[in-house]
Amino acid sequence: MAVKIYHNPRCTKSRQTLQLLKDRGIEPEVIEYLKTPPSAEELADILEKLGMEPHDLIRKQEAEYKANGLDNSALDRKTLISGMVNHPILIERPIVVANGKAAIGRPPENVLSIL
Repeated sequence: MAVKIYHNPRCTKSRQTLQLLKDRGIEPEVIEYLKTPPSAEELADILEKLGMEPHDLIRKQEAEYKANGLDNSALDRKTLISGMVNHPILIERPIVVANGKAAIGRPPENVLSIL
């Protein structure tokens, strides 16, 4: 089973989720998304797998959210996805992708449902 985790090593929940996977014998492909952000196409695919819209995945408490005008409710899906690709700190984390599905590790145990 191929498993990916979009990971931020500075994030407690992300570290806990990665450890949870490893404790279950899973060695996921670790993507440090702040260094290697997903493309717009990849992020759109992740959103589809999550069953979410871009505004549901954006970290609204980050300074980049308002500074880049992403708090404008009139923005379309493509613009919000582009904003997250250009400012990956805005992507909620961690995201685990496995078995054609995705889950956000908040709490870390959420990812168990897709394994």
